[in-house]
Amino acid sequence: MSEVILEARNIFLSFHGVAALTDVSFRVNKGEIFSIIGPNGAGKTCMMNCINGLYKPQKGKLFFKGKDITGMPPHRRATLGLSRTFQKIELFGGMTVLDNIRLGRHMHIRTGLLASSVYWGRNSREEITHRKFIEEEIIDLLEIEAVRGEVTGMLPYGLQKRIELARALALQPDVILLDEPLAGLNLEEVEDMARFIIDINEDQRWKVTCVLVEHDMGVVMDLSDRVMTLNFGVKIAEGTPQEVQENPEVIKAYLGEEEDLYATRR
Repeated sequence: MSEVILEARNIFLSFHGVAALTDVSFRVNKGEIFSIIGPNGAGKTCMMNCINGLYKPQKGKLFFKGKDITGMPPHRRATLGLSRTFQKIELFGGMTVLDNIRLGRHMHIRTGLLASSVYWGRNSREEITHRKFIEEEIIDLLEIEAVRGEVTGMLPYGLQKRIELARALALQPDVILLDEPLAGLNLEEVEDMARFIIDINEDQRWKVTCVLVEHDMGVVMDLSDRVMTLNFGVKIAEGTPQEVQENPEVIKAYLGEEEDLYATRR
């Protein structure tokens, strides 16, 4: 039996009476890449926001590593090992690449404000340890050594996507939520990002469970262990990539009814 690391039970979320998610349940197994797909407006990002605590569902429960996190604030979920990238880049454009990445490491800092003002003994050792992890593991993995000292807001969009992933990895998460990490990237950048996702999922140094929201179906079907499909906030399918691709409800959600397609052509 696979170990369940993340679970949603009967999640219901609405905004001013309009349902965004209705009775959505699923389980994510430790070590897998679990993708959530669906047409625009299907509720994918709403589900991600519920998982990391930006939204609180009106009904249902969320569990992470066996702990009920439904009412837990985002920073507490991060402490447990849950990190996130965003559909729209959420970096500090006026800060350097290295400083942006360091922000993701703050959950692991053990010295207080007063103690950290003195760079000596335990404080200096802790700083060296964190810096070594960022520079030797994350920056090397994502191949951003050449821009580590650059101002983030001046860098190309594709590099900024990579830096946001780096900041999420600085937390050393057990689960990472990847909200459209390939959006806006060119073909070469898509191939690089897909390779990075495989590396953080499979490399023994990381072994991060990934929850992926993405519109690039080719990448989703190549990377995913299992796929869940949402449509108008309702779960309509879950299974292996092959099973989901062949599901009539999924085909209908993406392509519409055959009669409607013919009507449009006429």
